Amino acid sequence: MTEREDLRETLAANTPPPADPARRKADLSSAMSAFDAAAEENAAAHQGTEEQSRPKVRQSSLSDLWRYIMDIRLPSTRTLMLGSASVAVLAIAATATLNQDPGSVIPATPTQSPPAPVELRADSSVATSNETLADQSKVRREADQAVQAEPASPVVRRAIPAEEAARPKRQLELSEQGLTSSIAGELQQRGAQAPAAVPNQERARATFRPAPGAIVESESLIADDLPAPPQYKNQGRDRFEEIEPNPIKVTAEEPVSTFSIDVDTASYSFMRAALQNGVLPQKDSIRIEELINYFPYDYARPETREEPFATHVSVMPTPWNEGTKLMRIGIKGYELAPEEKPRSNLVFLLDTSGSMNAPNKLPLLKNSFRMLLDSLDPDDTVSIVVYAGSAGTVLEPTKVSEKSKILASLDRLRSGGSTAGGEGIRQAYQLAEANYDPEGVNRVILATDGDFNVGITNPEELKGFVERKRKTGVFLSVLGFGRGNYNDQLMQTLAQNGNGQAAYIDTLNEARKVLVEEAGSTLFPIAKDVKIQIEFNPATVAEYRLIGYETRLLNREDFNNDKIDAGEIGSGHRVTALYEITPAGSTARQVDALRYQTSQAPQGPENEYGFLKIRYKQPDASASQLITRPVTTADEGTADTDARFAAAVAGFGQLLRGGRHTGDFSYAGVIDLANGAKGPDPFGYRSEFVSLVRLAQSAAALEPQQR
Repeated sequence: MTEREDLRETLAANTPPPADPARRKADLSSAMSAFDAAAEENAAAHQGTEEQSRPKVRQSSLSDLWRYIMDIRLPSTRTLMLGSASVAVLAIAATATLNQDPGSVIPATPTQSPPAPVELRADSSVATSNETLADQSKVRREADQAVQAEPASPVVRRAIPAEEAARPKRQLELSEQGLTSSIAGELQQRGAQAPAAVPNQERARATFRPAPGAIVESESLIADDLPAPPQYKNQGRDRFEEIEPNPIKVTAEEPVSTFSIDVDTASYSFMRAALQNGVLPQKDSIRIEELINYFPYDYARPETREEPFATHVSVMPTPWNEGTKLMRIGIKGYELAPEEKPRSNLVFLLDTSGSMNAPNKLPLLKNSFRMLLDSLDPDDTVSIVVYAGSAGTVLEPTKVSEKSKILASLDRLRSGGSTAGGEGIRQAYQLAEANYDPEGVNRVILATDGDFNVGITNPEELKGFVERKRKTGVFLSVLGFGRGNYNDQLMQTLAQNGNGQAAYIDTLNEARKVLVEEAGSTLFPIAKDVKIQIEFNPATVAEYRLIGYETRLLNREDFNNDKIDAGEIGSGHRVTALYEITPAGSTARQVDALRYQTSQAPQGPENEYGFLKIRYKQPDASASQLITRPVTTADEGTADTDARFAAAVAGFGQLLRGGRHTGDFSYAGVIDLANGAKGPDPFGYRSEFVSLVRLAQSAAALEPQQR
């Protein structure tokens, strides 16, 4: 005979004593006094949430949950009334969580019908105690506070698809975390083992289904008086594409080098944030071309817009290797006059998820976009789309002349919830296309830490989406924020395939540099799909190596293929690329000649190092144009200040990546070279660079664990 059967026989053989109304009244009075005292104590206690990873939804059936409770039977005569109370507590706990998930999208004033009654089994029993009643009182009080009406605030508007409206009007879903938060303590008091909770499950949620095509109004992503959630902290989860440094190429075997230009600067800002935090940046976060192109160089501008940029080439000795030379290729874009700048149709796509709740994330993001507004013209148009657990439009297309309205929408943003970045991107493009200006600039500006974890999260799938959308004339730029959980790999993928720029904002000064001082180069393209190809002369160059641009390399045949995407240059932008070349006959050659293969003597003009070709398209064109020029010994001479400073930055980047090709060059050598090549430094960028090199000399190789 099992314990359960034995218990049933014991209960059947014993007649319960008759009810005593006086004793019952006394017990109830004592219990109510106890839970009132406990409730007051709980109300005074600190309310907070422990740091957790993002919730991932795993639904649990309410019927299964109740069936589990009903299977627990203890020898008690107080059954039906307290069993009903447990059901009420479950329903209230589920309702109380509705306003706690900022990622939810729920009606502002829904018409709620009472939940379907739950059938109680007559043989069920629930033990009670003063502590249990106190816990239930706490849940009821929190539920009452959660369902009170909030002050009116701007709303997120979302169209309800027909397939959603076809579902039941009200659906209650309880997660396993909801189980543990509402009844686990009660089950333990009765000596029963509660179901194991799966960590980081989404809270209980009620979903309302309006009619097809209806507009849902929600305050989930914008709120005026919500308490600030705890700051989001993470560490060691920054993601970067793995980079293998460019190898040395033998000119006789591979004379042609092809790559797409890169005007991003995110790597430099991230490097600075790491060093100022006392730690060396991850090797794969260092893209040397982005370090070099962070600084302005004094290249002459082109005369007319018909040829959108001018080229500048120089050859100088290599600071870290006496037997080689540095070839610098510089491009300066045409700078639009104020009256030439087209109108802008901009969609701000802002991440308001829980991971953005840190001083260097959402607060910095809002201040950065306030600066961007200052650089726009009154006739430009701005929209705002935000995303967390869901996405929605918080500001319809609005002229910049109504700046106060735009700023008010920014000020009311709050962080919380998971990250439906893919859905946010889709809605932002949809809004940009709906307000498309055929004679203006149409651009989505995404601001995020890149931690997409809901909906479409595959970088390749998102890449395909922005590739298709750029054909519509809507481009995508990306601004990254925060450390510890920054997805740089996704940022680069989106920006490169969306014909836009990727920048990393670590300070307000950086926001001013990117969004105010360089607003023209950020927003107004003058050329797209810009590719560089150089054929080296084997008669004068034995070996060569492209410094940086590892993620921008192209095949030789890609250069003439107008279907192949490449980099974009904005108004007034500068681009710099460096090659380290080994002259023919130099003792600095790194690759030995072959023993068993004979070849004819290299052919080529003795005064040419190579032949440079640049291919580009006008912003609204589909066919490319070509610029060519030889690189000759006439380009060789005393290096100017800009060339020497670019060499110092390139040397520093190589040292941060391990210094495979820099010999005995050191941080001290970088400092000496940079100090001698500061030149005019009106914004202090070059002085700051020297300070960062000094920080690298004493920086830790690994960041200490945060506690």
